Amino acid sequence: MSTPRTAVPVAALAAACLLAGCEAIPAIEDPGATDAAPGVPGDGRAASPLDNPEGTRPGLAALSSGADEKKARELIGKVATKGRGPKTGYDRDEFGYAWMDTADGVPLARNGCDTRNDLLKRDGQKVAFRKGSDCVVVSMTLADPYTGKEIAWKKADAAEVQIDHVIPLSYAWQLGAARWNESKRRQLANDTLNLLPVDGSANSAKRDSGPASWLPPNKGVRCSYAVRFAQVALKYELPVTTADKETMLEQCGG
Repeated sequence: MSTPRTAVPVAALAAACLLAGCEAIPAIEDPGATDAAPGVPGDGRAASPLDNPEGTRPGLAALSSGADEKKARELIGKVATKGRGPKTGYDRDEFGYAWMDTADGVPLARNGCDTRNDLLKRDGQKVAFRKGSDCVVVSMTLADPYTGKEIAWKKADAAEVQIDHVIPLSYAWQLGAARWNESKRRQLANDTLNLLPVDGSANSAKRDSGPASWLPPNKGVRCSYAVRFAQVALKYELPVTTADKETMLEQCGG
């Protein structure tokens, strides 16, 4: 699938959103479901979420066996359910400024590199850095789990790859994070377990949806996505809606 080209005003909005740390820009185009092969293109570096409980390894590989799907259903089954509350009071800054390196208690914190660049380095292939830096990524190739396509990314077109919060921050706010302390909210916003570099248009289409409203267009990773959503929910003791949990189970044969 080719990456859609947009008019200059939309590109400018995307760039501004990226700098501000938005979870997504307004949807440009729904890429639609695809029957891409399970997993993602590239050199096979993508890890199964079942083998990557801290999110420190790259990507989101498909689950390929009935035994893994059974483990996935058991994991998802542990997630509590609750109705989604109001968005009153939500602001991105309630979770700390975007891509902070000082959110203690999560992998890669205080390593001298901001969260976004940490994630680009984690998942990117053929990574090139700004001259004199071992942090700022200026180009790479991304095997995007959400669409199944390979993206040749350059910093000049930064919004083509966005960092997705698997559990969106506003979703978390409505399911209980509004009552957390600031430290816990910063952890969720910068935890490698909850973050994936993905195709910008797919992330824009997702916005703050739960699984019942949005799933990756690449059908091959939908069970893996449900597992990752559950892993984050369990780690942070966040419930999900009943509809979201049912949809998550369905993706793994439940």
